[in-house]
Amino acid sequence: MGYVLLAGAIAAEVAATTAMKYSEGFSRLWPSLVTVTGYVIAFALLAQTLKTVQIGTAYAIWAGVGTAVIAAIGMVFLGEGLTAAKVAGICLVIGGVVLLNLGGAH
Repeated sequence: MGYVLLAGAIAAEVAATTAMKYSEGFSRLWPSLVTVTGYVIAFALLAQTLKTVQIGTAYAIWAGVGTAVIAAIGMVFLGEGLTAAKVAGICLVIGGVVLLNLGGAH
């Protein structure tokens, strides 16, 4: 169940971060409300996740997957370029999460 909650936390964080892009510095009401609500939900679900999943594992997955998904959203929907450095960075983040889990973080 912890990983289901973690997936929800990641989804809420990604939605909040994407909405932040459209809030124009918190000057637009609805995207700003989605941002704040999304982060509250993300942290609440992450807190529940930590009841059953070790903190190092949970945070590594949350941060790594969130970063990779936001980068992909930026490239696919927001017109951000795909560079070798960006691909390498995403691969390193994912590799770090994998290594942390293989190294006994859980």
